[in-house]
Amino acid sequence: MGQDRDRFSTATRLRLLGEQTAARVYRSQSRRQARRSRLTGRAAFLALIVCTMVVALAYPMRQYVSQRSEIAEQERLAEEAAARVERLRDEKARLQDDAYVKRLARQHLHYVMPGETAFTMNDPEAARRHRTDQGGIGRPWYSNVWDGVDRADQQDR
Repeated sequence: MGQDRDRFSTATRLRLLGEQTAARVYRSQSRRQARRSRLTGRAAFLALIVCTMVVALAYPMRQYVSQRSEIAEQERLAEEAAARVERLRDEKARLQDDAYVKRLARQHLHYVMPGETAFTMNDPEAARRHRTDQGGIGRPWYSNVWDGVDRADQQDR
């Protein structure tokens, strides 16, 4: 009977140990599931916050980038305008010189000084080359018609 009692107590102990182990396993699984669900909820909330921040900052960032490009364009235009102003100031200073003004008048307006004789030479070959170079492109239609009439009267076809 002593052996039956020990056997009974060992079996009982093993059963109790099995139940305790099963309870521990069940508790750890439920904790893992609770942790997973908490992490998933937190991750979803964090993702929602990040998406909200991205959407909230997208338009201001786009505006910032476009304004920076506009600022760069305006700075480039200001530099070009400053360079043009400098060129115009140089031209204005040169126009204060009488010799420069006289040279421009001779060159562009074909002026001559008193006592000088001006000659104008016409080169007929240059006029023909000029007419054939254009070929009728970029000229009014009536110029092309008159050129055709002139060519019809020529004998050396």
